[in-house]
Amino acid sequence: MENIALIDSFSEFKDDKLIDRVTLMAILEDVFRNALKKKFGSDDNFDIIINPDKGDMEIWQRRVIVADDDLDLDHLEITLTEARKIEPDFEIGEEVSEEVKLVDLGRRAILALRQNLISKIHEHDNTNLYKQFKDIIGEIYTAEVHHVRPRVVILLDDDGNEIVLPKEKQIPSDFFRKGDNVRGIIESVELKGNKPQIIMSRTSEKFLEKLFEQEIPEVFDGLILVKNVVRIPGEKAKVAVDSYDDRIDPVGACVGMKGSRIHGIVRELGNENIDVINYTTNIQLYITRALSPAKVSSIKINEETKRAEVFLKLEEVSKAIGRGGHNIKLAGLLTGYELDVIREGNIAEEDDDVELTEFSDEIEEWVIEEFAKIGLDTARSILKQDVNDLVRRTDLEEETILEVMRILKDEFNAN
Repeated sequence: MENIALIDSFSEFKDDKLIDRVTLMAILEDVFRNALKKKFGSDDNFDIIINPDKGDMEIWQRRVIVADDDLDLDHLEITLTEARKIEPDFEIGEEVSEEVKLVDLGRRAILALRQNLISKIHEHDNTNLYKQFKDIIGEIYTAEVHHVRPRVVILLDDDGNEIVLPKEKQIPSDFFRKGDNVRGIIESVELKGNKPQIIMSRTSEKFLEKLFEQEIPEVFDGLILVKNVVRIPGEKAKVAVDSYDDRIDPVGACVGMKGSRIHGIVRELGNENIDVINYTTNIQLYITRALSPAKVSSIKINEETKRAEVFLKLEEVSKAIGRGGHNIKLAGLLTGYELDVIREGNIAEEDDDVELTEFSDEIEEWVIEEFAKIGLDTARSILKQDVNDLVRRTDLEEETILEVMRILKDEFNAN
């Protein structure tokens, strides 16, 4: 039978996509029945026999025998004369089965059959792929870098499925080469036309939570619960953990001896600084823990506005705010409260302190902003700091810091 091209197409996809035999037979039959409907107007009187393992396929047409002068529907009926050419003892009213050759359908129909077959198998494959990855959204997945583009990295998994890692879903310090293995979570699966687009993320809070599950046995076993995760990808993260077992120290178990357990997670996230704190329903205590390493003096909470005034000694303010304001921002996100820092200090000093912005004619605006990022926005708050510590915590040169301190000292000496 002239079915080699079609069966070859079938075999290519069968081997490549590992579609089960029953599904492929159903696809083939559907393709051929559509072709028969186009050719004859109906497929009701056709039998299709497929043996995909051997590449055999047969189409049989059933027609009722009628008198030679009584033929009306030639796709449903056959004359007695034509029937007796097949079997000489046929009689009117009997049914004749006759094989239909592919060549009888015409060359164009055969080409259309092949294309339709390929399309149907692709459609089936895409549907299965969509369902497969839809079921693992939020789970960690590993794939290999296939192609690096300016705005996206294209990954391939072991089955050859394409996964997209957009630039905005990458940690700022991420750098990939072809062949690298990349871990992230499957964040979403979107249908682009009929083809699913699988999106991976390394910046999601869920990725950090799942890394805790993978790397810390007590979290995986459910002995420790990850209650909340907030992060500024590549910079800093805060993770609140809890345990129903009083014998377990959740923070100690997650961090490990000298940070041994959390080290692998930090390395995976491009040395992201991770603070692990004990979760509590006591909101004052929760905010206090969230602002670590700063030591909070007291907290005044407004439940209605979800704001909290946090009172800190002057030397603790910069610790609470953190580099670039990351610490206080994450503490607010973790606890769900907007945090306002209130400085405590020597009243006499505060009365004659001067806002740093007052020196804008002598100190450049970007320098003032660098100090403000770490919570230093007055003259005395800067003069209390160690120069080497300021060099480490800001993007300013030592020479610039010394010049700022000279300007500030001159102001107080002049008064």
